[in-house]
Amino acid sequence: MEATAAAPAPAPAPAPAPAPAPAPAPAPAPAPAPAPAPAPAPAPGVVRAERLLRGGCVVMAATAALLLGFSAETKTVLFVRKTAVTKDVQALWVLTVAAAAAAGYHFAQLIRCMYCSGAGAGDGHGGAMAVAWTSFLLDKGCAYVVFASTAAALQACMVGLIGVEDLQWSKLCNIYTRFCEQAAAGMLCSFLAAVGMAVLSAFSALHLFRLYSPTGRRSCPQQY
Repeated sequence: MEATAAAPAPAPAPAPAPAPAPAPAPAPAPAPAPAPAPAPAPAPGVVRAERLLRGGCVVMAATAALLLGFSAETKTVLFVRKTAVTKDVQALWVLTVAAAAAAGYHFAQLIRCMYCSGAGAGDGHGGAMAVAWTSFLLDKGCAYVVFASTAAALQACMVGLIGVEDLQWSKLCNIYTRFCEQAAAGMLCSFLAAVGMAVLSAFSALHLFRLYSPTGRRSCPQQY
């Protein structure tokens, strides 16, 4: 009997190709840094109060300058006609000039405040800082000068009101009554103006220090 031939062994199946490794997921893009929030604008009540104060300072200082500048009275003393004017008392004349200058300055500031456009942050931050510093220093300077001039004028006028017997300085207000009353009204107006200017310097300090906060960049120190 013929021997049967052995069947060839089946070829081994090829090994499956390895699956490709999954591509790594792209890293998430970093979230953009949040933009700094703008500094809060002054409250409308603060803005209105500052405008009213500046307007009041203009009115009071201008009234003081007019009352003192046009104060004059002519009387006959010992058969001599003498006219009392503001320049006869140097302190009154200095107060007149100071009040007129302060009225002009605060009028200019009032116009600037009314038309100053409070834009947001930008390239004008340096200019805003300069304007804020200038306003702060000038506001304080006006308050100091007007208050000091008023105090000096009041001291000088007290001599004319009560006299100085030790120096044989006689009273003058019992002779030039209208002149003294007008000068007193002018000094009262200048004192009220000085008080208003002192309060305004606090507003200027608020606007200035607001610019130094991390979020306080703006192109105009006062938003109107």
